[in-house]
Amino acid sequence: MSSLFTPLALRAVTLPNRVALAPMCQYSAGPDGLPTDWHRVHLGSRAVGGAGLVLTEATAVVPEGRISPQDVGLWSDAHVDAWRPVTAFVAAQGAVPAVQLAHAGFKASTYRPWAPRRGGVPDAEGGWTPVGPGAEPFVPDYRVPTALDEAGIAGVVEAFATAAGRAVDAGFAAVEIHAAHGYLLHEFLSPLTNHRADGWGGDRAGRMRLALEVARAVRATVGESVPVLTRISATDWTEGGWTVEDSVALAGELAAAGVDLVDASSGGAAPRATIPVGPGYQVPLAARIRREAGVATGAVGLIVEPEQAEQIVAGGEADLVLLGRELLRDPYWPRRAAAKLGATPDWPAQYERAF
Repeated sequence: MSSLFTPLALRAVTLPNRVALAPMCQYSAGPDGLPTDWHRVHLGSRAVGGAGLVLTEATAVVPEGRISPQDVGLWSDAHVDAWRPVTAFVAAQGAVPAVQLAHAGFKASTYRPWAPRRGGVPDAEGGWTPVGPGAEPFVPDYRVPTALDEAGIAGVVEAFATAAGRAVDAGFAAVEIHAAHGYLLHEFLSPLTNHRADGWGGDRAGRMRLALEVARAVRATVGESVPVLTRISATDWTEGGWTVEDSVALAGELAAAGVDLVDASSGGAAPRATIPVGPGYQVPLAARIRREAGVATGAVGLIVEPEQAEQIVAGGEADLVLLGRELLRDPYWPRRAAAKLGATPDWPAQYERAF
């Protein structure tokens, strides 16, 4: 019996296996933030390929929360209608459709990776003034943000909650809050980027406040049956930054706020962090949070081989593995892994003739 291919129950939703498509930006929407045929095929093919949980890319809760002008969003009823065909197809393949709700903070209004230019996008090219915990840009060639005041912070919390409600209407069966990679909620968490002296900064409790307010608001909006996940950067990999000890404390508070699983990534707040990248390099972060905070976790980061993923789950290091680049290379990795690990690959009827 493969542990990787056993179901995982999260509230009223049961994932058919422990393999998830990690959120990966596609930078393929128009300026309206609506998903396109690319998103339907990209997400749908991973559902056909056997992933139990299919997460969208970072989906902005407000227009100014997009990383680039080509990011998707969920800030209007038009977005609800545009996402419905995507979620319906993913669910029809037996996978659980989930959305990652995000706000890019001071990393917003930047060029997509393959653009000929780098840095902040000017207004004349469809850019905008971003917001953040303070008025310092992430790096010099990014746009200078506006520091959020009390009304602005309240608006962020409301925007996450409203988008979560729209997500349920759009057919998403689970919601993930993006609090990682140097984006807005992580910017408030990390002492490297949050230098506020009010109740939203200072000590760890003050810096955690926004992420926890968002988690409580999202849980209240989606009700008790919908799973809520949160992606965090479990460490900044930089002296004086956010640490795994901080993440254990945060995970416990998130669980008390109604979060069901902590998706443990890392980095993003420091532009020149030294990160020990290698196979499964973030798995120990997920394992420690799971062990010490008593909350379900997801492991992500250069998980490539089926046996590697199996050991993570079977060994109790995480409850879920999230694959990014490997599922870009091979959408059918879950079904191939099932066969290799002795589980039933259960190919779609349309593809059975190949086996």
